[in-house]
Amino acid sequence: MTALTNVHALVTGAGRGIGAAVAAALGAAGARVSLLGRTPATLQAMAAQLGGEPRALAIAADVSDAAAVEAAFGSARRHFGPVQILINNAGQAASAKFTDTDTALWNRIMAVNLTGTYLCSRAAVPDMLQAGFGRIVNIASIAGLRGGAYLSAYVASKHAVIGLTRSLALEYARRNITVNAVCPGYVDTDIVRDSIANIRAKTGRSEQEALAALTATNPQGRLITSEEVASAVMWLLQPGASSVNGQSIVISGGEVT
Repeated sequence: MTALTNVHALVTGAGRGIGAAVAAALGAAGARVSLLGRTPATLQAMAAQLGGEPRALAIAADVSDAAAVEAAFGSARRHFGPVQILINNAGQAASAKFTDTDTALWNRIMAVNLTGTYLCSRAAVPDMLQAGFGRIVNIASIAGLRGGAYLSAYVASKHAVIGLTRSLALEYARRNITVNAVCPGYVDTDIVRDSIANIRAKTGRSEQEALAALTATNPQGRLITSEEVASAVMWLLQPGASSVNGQSIVISGGEVT
């Protein structure tokens, strides 16, 4: 019996990358996992990997849509009961000059990265208050702790996620609910592979040169793995981390912000 046995955890962006790694770690720890995302087939494959019902449930939903989030949480509750752990992982990134960052791009990044985190947290907190226990971990970014050229929308959204993290942590500190952010550097995911392709297309650099540009600020000179991020998340969910609240934990090979 572990601290997470039969605890209901909901993970957004759970079909691949960091979300899938966190979902797998939660399943291995005995949690019942609701998997949210926009691609049903990917989510269903992940749910099957975790043992299917009654251990895992795939729910297709757009986290930036308030009605869709409410419906998704309702479905999750009907299967597994109140949500006790929320991992806000769903996110998007885009690189553009600030003068080329139109309102459509800005709003799309903010809708998923910030509004999605807000909507899912708003849906989960009443469950946690009722249960007298809750853990929220927001997958932010090291970009949320510093600036970044050609990433204005993404950086702004992640700074806002960290601000929301700190505010909720203070608001619910006496209710046995902790809210923290994990802030990875560049992680070996599809988003980073898309960034490498974008660098190659715009600069003519080779794949190795583009990768070197992304890893240059990491003292270890490499991409972070999704499993490393998942390990940090899992530590925040353990009883021994109950006094860690409102923090932004950097996972980036020793990079100092």
